[in-house]
Amino acid sequence: MTANRRHAISTRRETPVIERIVYRAAKPRDAADQAEVFHHAVMQGAAGYYTLAQRDAWAMALPRDAEAWAARQVLYPTLVAICDGRCVGFCELDPEAGRIETLYVWPSLARRGVGKSLLEYAEGEMRQRGVTCLRIEASLVLADALVRRDWRHDGEDWVERAGERIPRVRLSKALQAL
Repeated sequence: MTANRRHAISTRRETPVIERIVYRAAKPRDAADQAEVFHHAVMQGAAGYYTLAQRDAWAMALPRDAEAWAARQVLYPTLVAICDGRCVGFCELDPEAGRIETLYVWPSLARRGVGKSLLEYAEGEMRQRGVTCLRIEASLVLADALVRRDWRHDGEDWVERAGERIPRVRLSKALQAL
């Protein structure tokens, strides 16, 4: 394997993992990228799971501007995946509720380990904050993958956005103490 390829993609697993991604706490400068990741993950990444009307309603629930996402960073500790200086995925935490508030990855990077790495990072952060059971209301896009990774299926759920019912799945995972 050449040096360039080694830094770009590791093929040791079934699904290639991008190695040049850096995971860190979000900064205000990441907010505009977060807005785009959210929009494209919903509109493109969820296309096989939700109708266009559902995706439109979901995408309209959060503004597509940096200011709104920067404000969310204050409300929810946010972890980001950065590739070539741009946010390509993010995970918002609600430590008081022991919840993952959101998890979105740029659609072309789906199933390449970015979301998994963000979740592992989130689990570590939540453990440090004393959370012993982590919860998420996952989209249909994410739910099956989490169940395969030892998350417990706690039931079906839905949220209403702009008159559209958007199904999701309640999941939980016990966190091992440090």
